[in-house]
Order: sequence, then structure tokens, then C-alpha cells
Amino acid sequence: MLNQYPLWKYLLLAVVLLVGGIYALPNLYGEDPSVQISHRSQALEESDRLAIEQALSRQSIKFKRIELLDNKVLIRFADDQLQLKAADALKASLDKKYLVALNLAAATPDWLRSLNASPMYLGLDLRGGIHFLMEVDMVAAIKRVEESLLSDIRTILRDEKVRYRGVTHEKNALHIEFRDADNMNAALPVLEKQFKQLDFTQLDEQLKIEARLTENAIRDEKKSALQQNIITLRNRVNELGVAEPIIQQQGESRIVVQLPGVQDSARAKTILGGTATLEFRLTEGDVSDWYSAEDTGQVPLNALLYHERDGKPVLLSRRVIVTGDMITDAASTIDTEKGVPAVSVSLNGRGAKIMNEVTRDNVGHKMAVVFIENKVETKRVGDELVKERSTTREVINVATIQGVFGARFQITGLESQEARDLSLLLRAGSLRAPVEIIEERTIGPNLGADNIQQGYRSVLIGFLLVLIFIAVYYKAFGLIANLALTVNLVLLIAILSMLQATLTLPGIAGIVLTVGMAVDANVLIFERIKEELRNGNSIQASIHAGYEKAFSTITDANITTLIAAVVLFSLGTGPVKGFAVTLSIGILTSMFTAIVGTRAVVNLVYGNRSLKKLPI
Repeated sequence: MLNQYPLWKYLLLAVVLLVGGIYALPNLYGEDPSVQISHRSQALEESDRLAIEQALSRQSIKFKRIELLDNKVLIRFADDQLQLKAADALKASLDKKYLVALNLAAATPDWLRSLNASPMYLGLDLRGGIHFLMEVDMVAAIKRVEESLLSDIRTILRDEKVRYRGVTHEKNALHIEFRDADNMNAALPVLEKQFKQLDFTQLDEQLKIEARLTENAIRDEKKSALQQNIITLRNRVNELGVAEPIIQQQGESRIVVQLPGVQDSARAKTILGGTATLEFRLTEGDVSDWYSAEDTGQVPLNALLYHERDGKPVLLSRRVIVTGDMITDAASTIDTEKGVPAVSVSLNGRGAKIMNEVTRDNVGHKMAVVFIENKVETKRVGDELVKERSTTREVINVATIQGVFGARFQITGLESQEARDLSLLLRAGSLRAPVEIIEERTIGPNLGADNIQQGYRSVLIGFLLVLIFIAVYYKAFGLIANLALTVNLVLLIAILSMLQATLTLPGIAGIVLTVGMAVDANVLIFERIKEELRNGNSIQASIHAGYEKAFSTITDANITTLIAAVVLFSLGTGPVKGFAVTLSIGILTSMFTAIVGTRAVVNLVYGNRSLKKLPI
């Protein structure tokens, strides 16, 4: 009896080894310190690349290579010092609409990149940076929708000439109150036709109609709020100038944000969690009226009482002229006349038209800029965690309208850093609903480098110890197992690279565990072969029986581990999922190399020979 593989199996193994080797290779080339440049609103072109190259040449800054990739310009440098020098120079020389970010770009050769071969992506615990887990305040999102419907209902009833006493928002419901039953009966079909997202209930004895959002409307609004917040957070991260960020949904109300290379967690939290926006309103009355309303508590019906940052009262019109969602662009600047920080604002067409009309009709009148910030904070009250929501409204600027203006103007009244942060938030857009940072981790770059070194050392030490033990214990067959173990590691890295998986410390732990587990299958096979030899079977029959009879045991053992890995991936969060991914792939590659790979080598070396003794 001879043990032989057909030619096609050897060819298949050769192809697998070749592909695995090619796609694992990029991980050996390391990374170049780089600067990544993009535009806030458009893709970069070859002319931009040439302009950036000339800017660096004027500063006599040497670079390895400058290239246009994915509508962005990437500049590679020999060391970190040149990278930082170039970033500072480019920020100073380029227009503010260009975003300059530090990056680490893979130093993969062009021939490998032409095959789409890329190294594994390193997680924050290896690269350094900040990890946030944010929870979207869905209660505030639903409340916002309900309150926005109040004015819509009033408008529809007025247009249809239906008389009503008032529309109020109480306990997750809208209440429309009428003076008589005739108007209430006339209003119901009108409202049901116009507002499909509401369920209406007629309360005859109270002359009221109660309206509540339908389950579908609530579900759609929550989904929309989450997606809109993800888009806004992505815009804000782009404004921060972070290369290769990760922003993704987790569950039904949470968002994971990972910022590689960022170390200033306080500023990142301010920008990402900020819900700042602006309102522009005309003032009502004069200064004496403002202080009178403050002292007596009697506020005119057409006005609202606000306060400036220094505590001074000011009466503002109930009518909002322009809101933050009409702002298309904003930039931090300096007021040339006063020499103080300012924010230059650009409005969309609708906002510009409204602002033009209001300023034309109110030259000499005062207009105020209201800064609005929503916050949500979790506090422990007794044994329960309670979310506290607060809204801060303060007047940051009151100025006399000197002339007619429309699409572009500037506001003052902020400190320098506040002006920069506010302009960033306005450019990136406002969050659909407030978010709360419920988990935060910051990993320094030095700690990341130490983690990489220790992870590499742990894999190497574990790998060498297993190689030595197997070679000593199983002799020639141990060397075959070691070859399979090496191929297994290469295939594992290749698959992780092809999937562009993120390698984390738990992922490295999964690789170390895989190295130890990969040899288990070979141990089972070799011990089975030795058992067959002790039972008096021939060498070729023992080899055949060893592989055939050990197959079911190997499969059962690995499938149970694979099930555990799938459960970990399904229920775990980021780091746990990283461990589960490497463990799952490692199980599959170890089964392939142990069952198919080693048998191919054994068949090739011993399968067609007449042997008296087997070196096992």
C-alpha cells in the first residue's frame, strides 16, 4: 500500500503557499512617517499635488515620495522630525480649506500594491490614540421631533382656518386644545391627512386631541438620528485632521470612535461631543426694559429673557432669524477693526435671503447672537443611573445693524480657542441628538510601540519553544510539523492582511494561542501513527490510518473551539472581537496545514518508499 497525492493537490498547495506568501509579505516592510492632505469639500488633483510639492521645496524640506492616492495627497518622509516640520510648514502655507494630518503610511513596494497587497491595520493599543464609546440620547432625539411638530400643527390649522386654543407638548404627547366640538371634529381629519407619523386620539370630554408618534416613526427617527450623528462625527474628525479614523455603529444607540495618533483627549471630547449651534435674533425694547424684566420677572409676550456671558439681561424677539443649520461654512479669524477673535460665517441661499431682508428692514436696530449647547450626563441617584439633560443658552454678542448684509458676515464675543472650536462645529454640522461619552481610553505612542515589541516577542518565543519541542520529540516528523506550523503562521497573517483586519493586543494573544493549538492536530496524528505501528501494522498502512482515524478527533476539537470563537465575536466588543477573529482564522489554517499540508509532505517523502523504520 502506497500513500500518494494526485498532482492537482500538490499544485493547489503550491498556489495557496504562493498567494499566502505574497499577501503576508507587506507586513515586513514597516511604515513611513507621512503627512496626509485632503480638502474639506472636494477631491485633490494633480495640480494640488504639484502645489504642495513646491511648498515643501520652498521650505527646503526633503521627502521620500509624494503621491496622489484616493483623492488625497500623501507625502512620505525618512523620519519623524521631517514629518512634523513638514506638517507645520504646510499648515502655515496652505489655505484653511486644506486638512493636514499626520499619518503612518505602509512602505509596501509598488509591485505588491499593484496586487492590492497591504499590511494589517494596527489597532489603537498598538499604534496609540484615543478610543471613545458614545451613546446617542434617543430620548432627546424623539423630543426634538415632537417639538418640531408643534409649529407644523399650528401652521396647518391656521391655513385650514380651524380655530384652536393652543398646542402643547406634555409627557411624550402633543395636545391640541379647542374651544368647541365643531372645530375639534373639523381638525381631526385634517391632522390625520397631513401627519401620517402621528396617532391621534380624540378626548371629547376635554375638547382635546392627543397625538403620539407611531412606533414606526419612533424607530425611523432613532435610526436616522444615529446615522446623522455618525456622518456629523465623521465630518468633525476630518476637521481635526486625523488620518485613518474608525467611526462605526455599535448596537442600536452607540457609536465607536477611534482616533489613531491623537493624544489630546480633552479637545477631542469637546469637539466630538459638542452640540453647539447658533441662533440670530433681534432685540426687544431698550436696556431699561431689559433690567426691568429681570427685576420684576414680567417678560413681554413677544420676547424672551436671555443673559449675556457677564450676567447682563437682554430681551430677544421670539422669532429666530437664522439658525445654525443654515450655516454652510465658518472660519476662525481676527476682527480687523477691534483686533479680537471672530468667526466668519457663510449662509446658504435661504439663510442669506432671510438675513438680507431682516437687516434691510432693521438698520440701526440691535441683533443678538445666541450660543446654544445641549449636554447629557449620567449621574448616580441612589442605586440608579439617571441621565440629566441640560441646555445652555447665552448671548455672546449684541451689535447694532450698521447696514444690509446677507450671505457673509462675522461674529465676535468669543475667546480665541472658543472661536476656533465653534467654527469647526459649525462647519461640520450639528448633531441630530446629544451624545454622551460612556467609555474612553487613551494609549500613548510609546506604550503602543512597547505593545508591538512585547507582542512580537511573545509570538516569537512561543513559536520557537513549540518548534524545539516538536523537533526533539518527533524527530523527522517533528520537522515536517514545524514546516506546517510556519506555513500556518504565514497563512494566518496573509488572511488577516487580505481582510484588512485590525490587529490588537488580544489579536496577538489569539495568534499565540493559535501557534500552541496548531501543533495539537499534528500531535494527534503522530501519536495515532505510533499506535498503529505498535499494533503491528505496516508503515504505509500506519501512516494512512493515522491521518484517517485522527481526522474526526481533530475536527471535533477544533469545531468546539470555533463555536466558542463565533460566540465571542457575536457578543463581544472591539478587543474581544479581535481575539475571536484571529482565533477563528487560526483554527481553520491550522486544520488545513496539519491535515492537508503535513500529509502532502509525508506522502511526498515517505509515501512511495519501502521503509523498515519510520523516524517518528
